[in-house]
Amino acid sequence: MIEGIGLDIVELDRITRLNESSDKFRIRILSNREQEVYEALPSSGRRTEFLAGRFAAKEAFAKARGTGIGKDCRFEQIEILPAPSGKPVLYFKDIEVTGFVSITHTRSVAAAQVILLKV
Repeated sequence: MIEGIGLDIVELDRITRLNESSDKFRIRILSNREQEVYEALPSSGRRTEFLAGRFAAKEAFAKARGTGIGKDCRFEQIEILPAPSGKPVLYFKDIEVTGFVSITHTRSVAAAQVILLKV
């Protein structure tokens, strides 16, 4: 049974501006393990897509929970890591979430959808 659905979209140029002005935005959004994946990416364009996709997915997760980002659901508590197949796997407070996350991007936007399942 579906417990919640969240959707978010973000403009890549907005993420680029925030990321170029300071490392603080990226550090606030990405976990240490996500930072490692980010740093291993081959180009600044791919890094922007990754950061924007993670931002959108975390926002979508918070919406699916019904809480939004706040004291009970912070960016650093949410982590999306690639499985060996490349599929994104969602974790909250280091526990794998029962549900689905989908991240996509075009030349100008990144979007993510999260579907949480009731266990």
